[in-house]
Amino acid sequence: MSPGLKKILIFGAVALVLFLLISRPTESADAVRTALAWLQDGAEAIVTFFQSLFT
Repeated sequence: MSPGLKKILIFGAVALVLFLLISRPTESADAVRTALAWLQDGAEAIVTFFQSLFT
């Protein structure tokens, strides 16, 4: 991927996130909560896996 295209894609992604945060703050907060819950579930699954290996 060319550096110019990469910069355009990053700028577009940042602009989209800012637009969504400003125009739909409640839905954006729900999306962040959902993503954090997925990360938490994944981390807990990994911890459970390693605990079961060593017990």
